[in-house]
Amino acid sequence: MAGEKIRNMEEFARMSGISRPTLSKFFNDPTSVRASTRSRIEAALEQFDYRPNIYAMNQNRKLTKNIGIVVPLLSDPYFAEIARNLEQRCIAAGYRPTLFSSHGDTALEVEVLQTLRSLKPAGVLLAPLGRASDTKALEAFCAEVPTLIFDSSVEEIGLSFVGSDNVQFTTHITDYLCRTGEPPCFFEMRTPANPNAHRRRQAYITAMESFGHTPEVVSVDGEGWGFEEIGRLGGHEALKNKWFSTNTILCSNDRLAIGLLTACYEQGVRVGRGQDCAIRVAGQDGHPHSRYTCPPLTTISHNYDAVSQTAANALFLAIEGQLSPWKSTRLEGQLILRDSA
Repeated sequence: MAGEKIRNMEEFARMSGISRPTLSKFFNDPTSVRASTRSRIEAALEQFDYRPNIYAMNQNRKLTKNIGIVVPLLSDPYFAEIARNLEQRCIAAGYRPTLFSSHGDTALEVEVLQTLRSLKPAGVLLAPLGRASDTKALEAFCAEVPTLIFDSSVEEIGLSFVGSDNVQFTTHITDYLCRTGEPPCFFEMRTPANPNAHRRRQAYITAMESFGHTPEVVSVDGEGWGFEEIGRLGGHEALKNKWFSTNTILCSNDRLAIGLLTACYEQGVRVGRGQDCAIRVAGQDGHPHSRYTCPPLTTISHNYDAVSQTAANALFLAIEGQLSPWKSTRLEGQLILRDSA
């Protein structure tokens, strides 16, 4: 077996000449074996470049069937929908899911992870706060518990990452708006809470430049997750001060777009694609209620089913001991054309 990768503890025991029970005892608690034995095992680990599958070992200890699902804000319709999908997949696979919200707070996200440790979950599906996350706390947690990161990636932490392709999202809908009317302005929060907002702004800028247009970003004040009201108030200010240089506005997310639609209504600005319309408005996310705005909102939607299925299946395989190298899986969005643009 020289030069071959050691696949499990049985092979490691055979190659190192150390009994399987002794190795298990060491990996469960290194101080539980004699110092001389510990030195032998550590030397063998270096020699054969073997790292035990801690997740599979935990499964052998018959951990609970609990799975934690953590999102930044459960009241946000996007996170509520993706959490609902993940919850159903966990139940169908025989697990007991528990939902947690970090409420957009770094300290609370760390507290949620501490709570999950006490539940001894079989695995966790985690949508982190992103830039606001405590990276060291996430790394420590993911080293102990099989954790699949979704929605917003934070370095190469966890088993792997599954989410939507925000660059494709914004590029695709920007291209559509440029081809069907005036090139769009980009409407966003100056200090966004949503971790994907920065990627979308940059994707818009890159797309506009590649299409031969000048990017125009309109950033409005606002803190937290009350996107609709921030979009309404910021929309009023932008319309009043004529900040929009074209009659087409691409919003950073659907919730901001919903607020902007309200501002347009309150100022008597007609939104849509008709000749009697003064402005076009589009969003991003496929908000569950975007079909029911007035007018119905053009958007680019997450593939909720594909994201939840890919994330859940990857976690289930890891729990069962089938680990793969870390990878990032980003799924394309679907353009949904409605009357607003």
